[in-house]
Amino acid sequence: MTNPNGVTVLIPAYNPDEQLIKLIRDIVKEGFKQILVVNDGSKPECDSIFKKIKEWKECTLLEHQVNKGKGQALKTAFSHFLSTSPNAVGLVTLDADGQHAVEDMKKVATRLCERPESLVLGVRNFSADDIPFRSKFGNVLTKNIARFACGMQISDTQTGLRGIPAHFIEKLIYVAGQRYEFEMNMLMECKPNNIEIEEVEIQTIYLEENKSSHFKPIRDSIKIYATFLKFVLSSVLSFGLDILLFALFVMMLNGVFVESYIILATVLSRVLSSLFNFTVNRKVVFKSTSSYAMVKYFSLSIAQMLASAGGVYLIFELVGFGEVGIKIVVDGLLFLASYVIQKEWVFKEKYQVRAGQ
Repeated sequence: MTNPNGVTVLIPAYNPDEQLIKLIRDIVKEGFKQILVVNDGSKPECDSIFKKIKEWKECTLLEHQVNKGKGQALKTAFSHFLSTSPNAVGLVTLDADGQHAVEDMKKVATRLCERPESLVLGVRNFSADDIPFRSKFGNVLTKNIARFACGMQISDTQTGLRGIPAHFIEKLIYVAGQRYEFEMNMLMECKPNNIEIEEVEIQTIYLEENKSSHFKPIRDSIKIYATFLKFVLSSVLSFGLDILLFALFVMMLNGVFVESYIILATVLSRVLSSLFNFTVNRKVVFKSTSSYAMVKYFSLSIAQMLASAGGVYLIFELVGFGEVGIKIVVDGLLFLASYVIQKEWVFKEKYQVRAGQ
């Protein structure tokens, strides 16, 4: 890399050990002049480590009085970076526990300088036999859910070694997530912002079976995909409400509207269940205040209904059998598409404009 000064190194740290001191010493030896370290509310026993860090002129130490999570630690550093490094290419983030080799960090920084419009991921190989189970399980789980839910083909969704271009950082400050889920949300923001993802293969290093990692595969994976899981639950509840309301309206209208009570019951139950689904998705799932969200939502609902009817009809005309199975497949694909469209269009918040930017 020809210009290490064009890249700032960012290390979020929570209860680090002496590995952090060694890591910074090696980074400084490679010529990097801007290193941001965030003490994310570490225990008092770590004060001596952070005191040593302050002695390096290349280092800036940012501190949280209490632990706020990795996502917030990154955002704290992002804000500092934007206010102090207006001409930098971007940031390279890496973990404080010695899991990333400095030579790999240099590879990511080099690629970032070569491709300053892309998000660069240092990806590990999880096929080796000596990979700790919880790390392998966590990556397989998050990678496959990302592929299923968002169509994202990423080799290592959990990597903390990332090269982030400066122009993308301005938007990431406003992305949801305080803890590990923020790193997944960062990946989710690439597609709607036309950010290409570059992968650089790195070493897979685990010290003492990765005991120092604060990532909990089951718990943190649930947090990472909380939005999608809430979307699924909202859809299930809305479906149940639709069926209950339909049954109720059938009982109320049967005998009053002899020939049209089924149609009326269907329309009334669908309208009410859709209003319920819209309200839950807006306030609980996506937590949006987006303007015209209701107009967008019902426009999507109409388009989804037409696509379902048209898709089932066309496929049935081609194969000639299995209407129910065809509808399950078509509606399943439309369900995933609906999640993405609601997240990226219906309830999408516009990025705020930073003062002075």
